[in-house]
Amino acid sequence: MKLRVIVTGTTGMVGEGVLLECLNSPEVEQVLSISRRPSGHQHPKLRELLHEDFQNLGPIADQLRGYNACFFCLGVSSVGMPEPEYRRFTYDLTLHFARTLLAHNGPDLTFCYVSGAGTDDTLRSRQMWARVKGETENELRQLGFRQAFMFRPGFLRATPGQRHVLSYYKYFGWLYPVVRGVAPKFASTLQELGQAMLHVARRGYPKPILEVPDIVAAAKA
Repeated sequence: MKLRVIVTGTTGMVGEGVLLECLNSPEVEQVLSISRRPSGHQHPKLRELLHEDFQNLGPIADQLRGYNACFFCLGVSSVGMPEPEYRRFTYDLTLHFARTLLAHNGPDLTFCYVSGAGTDDTLRSRQMWARVKGETENELRQLGFRQAFMFRPGFLRATPGQRHVLSYYKYFGWLYPVVRGVAPKFASTLQELGQAMLHVARRGYPKPILEVPDIVAAAKA
């Protein structure tokens, strides 16, 4: 059975990179992009659903049926954000979205969540964002999906031709080969991230949390 995939965050660098891999994969027959703004991409496989309030999915819930994978790439920076607000946009929003998909597609949908290197699922970190994302990971793993995978990418190289690239990337992107060379456990490409998500959605993976080496290995598998 081919994949019918929901991708969120496609107007961000990570989500767009994952979207491109989905569109290029022969294992994917349909992609639903859910975002606040158009992704800027057109493809026979792609359908875009624009929705402003991810905390209220009621108006679009019926359009989320019939999918067997979700690549959740939506996220916000914690810089300058109070913990209650960051928690609302990270933990609350993600769990609400996941619960809605579970209710409308059942436990066979594979849920892939992009958190980040340094996420702490023991909840003991001094970094607020690491604790919040760790708690989000823990709840997703217990939610009821037969397969729920947590992806923790580090330094990411953008895919050539991407339109939505972080502003600082033009200043630091050139460092990618250096980081990959001296610290390969902390660097991967967005192509590898997308390919790894496709692999685990189709074939699973031995563990639920994928650090950078796991992402690279799954992409090659």
